[in-house]
Amino acid sequence: MLPSAAPARCLLLLLLLAVAVAGAAFDLEEATVDSIRRAFADGELTSRGLVELYLRRAAALDPSLHAVVELDPDGALAAADRADDARRLFASAGGGALPPPLLNGIPVLVKDNIAAAGGGGALNATCGSLALVGSRPAGDAGVVERLRRAGAVVLGTASLSEWCNFRAPGIPAGWSPRAGQGKNPYVPSATPCASSSGSAIAAAANMVAVTIGTETDGSIMCPSSYNSVVGIKPTVGLTSRAGVIIISPRMDTVGTVSDAVHVLEAIVGYDPRDAEATRMALQYIPEDGYRQFLNIDGLRGKRLGILRKDFFRFPSGSVQQKMTMTTSTVQSYAYSSLKMNEIKFLSFLLIPGCYKTESKMGAILVDNLEIPNMNIINDAVQSGERALMLAEFKLSLNSYLSELASSPVRSLSDIIDFNNKHPVEERMAEFGQSYLLQSEATDGTGPTEKKAIAKLNELCESGLEKIMRVNQLDAIVSPGASAHSLLAIGGYPAITVPAGYASNGVPFAICFGGLKGSEPRLIEIAYSFEQATKVRRPPTLQHSII
Repeated sequence: MLPSAAPARCLLLLLLLAVAVAGAAFDLEEATVDSIRRAFADGELTSRGLVELYLRRAAALDPSLHAVVELDPDGALAAADRADDARRLFASAGGGALPPPLLNGIPVLVKDNIAAAGGGGALNATCGSLALVGSRPAGDAGVVERLRRAGAVVLGTASLSEWCNFRAPGIPAGWSPRAGQGKNPYVPSATPCASSSGSAIAAAANMVAVTIGTETDGSIMCPSSYNSVVGIKPTVGLTSRAGVIIISPRMDTVGTVSDAVHVLEAIVGYDPRDAEATRMALQYIPEDGYRQFLNIDGLRGKRLGILRKDFFRFPSGSVQQKMTMTTSTVQSYAYSSLKMNEIKFLSFLLIPGCYKTESKMGAILVDNLEIPNMNIINDAVQSGERALMLAEFKLSLNSYLSELASSPVRSLSDIIDFNNKHPVEERMAEFGQSYLLQSEATDGTGPTEKKAIAKLNELCESGLEKIMRVNQLDAIVSPGASAHSLLAIGGYPAITVPAGYASNGVPFAICFGGLKGSEPRLIEIAYSFEQATKVRRPPTLQHSII
């Protein structure tokens, strides 16, 4: 019989529903790091009360949404008490003590491929697989260490697509045998999209203010888009991958979903356990952090390249198509049929003039840009991305497993064997494990993989890097996660911001991407757009459940 934490978890959720919750007057709806910090400072809320509120919300919502794999209530409440003590000490010292850190007492969910030793007992980091249930990390992942240092309270782990959607093609996004099928909180029948789906679902449904995800190729960008939350995919190396189950060191990055900039500031930095990448990225970290770039006028003077061909493809008559028409078509379109937020989006995105005319929000738009060889970039086999991922996944996974304090499996081969022995639970007849088998057949970085690396480098140089350089761009603009492979193959950053809702209620987003280290400019652009449009609205599903 397979080991499982389900009975204990169910008991916890039932008990929490009956608990009188401290701080119940605080409204969790759309709570942010700043609003929580204000409530702490004003004495309206304690960290313990906030943790209890989020635990109660998870108990109510997660049976329908499947956004959470495990919770650590004992560890979270103990950490919350320490945060409350630190805040009281600072207040009583009258400024004579160090102020609490940025995320002091604020709960966070981390994706289930990120190791968290846990305060009340280590959380399993299973990547959604039953094979890793019972494994114990020797310590926290690098990003979790930084979160705790910033005062954050690790509430638990968020669900994901099993093995970060790298087990086999055709497996539904957001499904894993540990958490079941993650649900889009806006339209349950719609996809939650890509492997960091649980992080996005939880943030969208206000189950927690702060969530952490990871991305290889689209895994933060896509769920952020489909669940109407802000997602930051940082430059590879800005955040440590130590203690994280990844697919590709070239492409994988740990990022934020939800209250993104505050969290990014807390988790970037050098880690000796991921030395090469994090040392290289040190040059990109601004001296005074990232919050200084939350500039409401941040679009002014920015040169934005609009990638239309291969990116702006929408059904005829759809909301997205109306919002992204060419300028000549927009001029003849009945503006009265568009909502105000859509008009704001149009005025931002489609002001004519390319190189010389500024939009109402101050951006200089360079329209109709085209990335050469996008058909190859979007084909993981032709680009060489698949071959590299298969080899790097085996190396990375075996390295991660070897560092665990204890684990029922110690290699990719062991995991393949486990799946074969548990075909019902792992739904082997439906999905198989073709990527795992192909990965196991690789033997390090040989001639095939080196050829793939060279091809990816050439596609980066002749693609995004050239178009940014020739057109002197600050960022590129694309809808949703359509540029995911373009930005993945070079380890480039991106920020995805809510941009609207389709006629069936499914959210969609706009994405701002750039070259390595361009996070400061991307934050200015994305924040300015977000504040000017204010498109996001919470899903209604939560109100019918909680």
